[in-house]
Amino acid sequence: MAKAAAIEEKKQTSHWLILILLALAQFMVVLDVSIVNVALPAIQQAFNMTQTSLQWIVTAYTLTFGGFLLLGGRAADLFGRRKMFLIGILLFTVASLASGAAQSEHMIILFRGLQGLAAAFMSPAALSIVLVTYKEGHERNVALSVWGAVAAGGAAVGVLLGGILTQYLDWRWIFFVNIPVGIGVIIAAWRVLDRHESTVEHNNLDLPGAILVTGGLMMLVYGLVKAPADGWTAPLSLLYFGIALVALIAFVINELRAKHPLMPMHIFKIRNLSGANAMQLFMTAGMFSIFFFTTLYLQQVLGYTPIKTGVSFLLIPVIIGLTATNVPRLIQKIGYKPILVVAPVIVSGGLFWLSHIPVNGTFWGDVAPGMALLAFGMGATFVSVTIAATSGVPHHLSGLASGLLNTSQQIGGALGLAVLTGIATSSSTRYLAALHLQGKPGQDAIAAATVHGFHEGFLIASTFGIFASLIALFVIQQQGKEEVPVPAEAIVTAH
Repeated sequence: MAKAAAIEEKKQTSHWLILILLALAQFMVVLDVSIVNVALPAIQQAFNMTQTSLQWIVTAYTLTFGGFLLLGGRAADLFGRRKMFLIGILLFTVASLASGAAQSEHMIILFRGLQGLAAAFMSPAALSIVLVTYKEGHERNVALSVWGAVAAGGAAVGVLLGGILTQYLDWRWIFFVNIPVGIGVIIAAWRVLDRHESTVEHNNLDLPGAILVTGGLMMLVYGLVKAPADGWTAPLSLLYFGIALVALIAFVINELRAKHPLMPMHIFKIRNLSGANAMQLFMTAGMFSIFFFTTLYLQQVLGYTPIKTGVSFLLIPVIIGLTATNVPRLIQKIGYKPILVVAPVIVSGGLFWLSHIPVNGTFWGDVAPGMALLAFGMGATFVSVTIAATSGVPHHLSGLASGLLNTSQQIGGALGLAVLTGIATSSSTRYLAALHLQGKPGQDAIAAATVHGFHEGFLIASTFGIFASLIALFVIQQQGKEEVPVPAEAIVTAH
């Protein structure tokens, strides 16, 4: 009896070590989306880059990350989760070293793209290991609450860390900081992770499907990034979106016909997976605006330094962490559907509050209340949506389910930020035009126009949470603590 208890205790310790290890890897992935933002002015000066070239330091990462996620998720299922995780983290670490040592704008853009590619293989493999390590129910919910908190809070921590490293060391350290962490994760993963070999009877990767979905998603993200500057109805924008649409339609046709598809379409018969991914699209579309607009507001309008801006954003991960750690207990009592109906509305409330920020505002009076509402809603939403999207998914499709959820997050974020940035920019331009100024506008007029644009962006973003709440209400199925989930194998035909 004592021996059995000792074995169980050792197993639990190992499980928590695995969770810490995988969450740390995911933290690196999320961190690298936001940490670079504060350092962009320093990088621009170092390489004498134009504004157009500068955006590609961010876009190259998003483009390859979002484009290759489905391929990375399926590769984890087919070739082994630990193998894909280790390859991903190794490439990510090497690409981080190369980005920090870059000697030209072309080099840093190329290596940022490699970072995104590595993240696309590392992230879904890590989440799929979480799904197969922890039993479905409260144990997995607790693990996913940690995962959700890391995913939602990493961006805010990235703003702070980017400010500290850029101001006190050098912009190159925003990349170099990944190297010791990456090496530590590789060594620990090699020792503590199970082999997680593929349980699928074949390893035939659907290459046509992989090319079509990767090319389609990358073209879609590229079009979304370029459209605000080129114009949404400009010939080039329409060409990008047209190519993306044709490629994605061809991908769906290919998947329906392929013997071993990259993304078996019957996975969408799992109703909660489909609903949760749709929710993720809307939530990240609104969420990305908080980091973009608020960072600009604090620095350009209120005159905050990069570090002061980063410290201000700490409010978000603190509240997310407190919320996320308590959500599993609430899910045990009432299930995740009520949370998914209410929490997105709270996020919308935070964005609506921020749509009223004044030109001569203060952080604690005008920004912090909106941030607090956002963080509370985000912590509850992302934990619950991850649980809903992955419950009832069989082990042999866990990598694909993880890749789908991450893809929804990246595409939703890129789409939302592109649309909202375009709305804010055009709103600011119209505001200045309405002033009928003679000559160049002054600083006060520019600040007023900029804030007016933020108002429009935040206001539109606040509607996204309402759409997500409606999806939860009408699509997500309740799964209370007393309900036994239908086995996923009964829903999804095994391949």
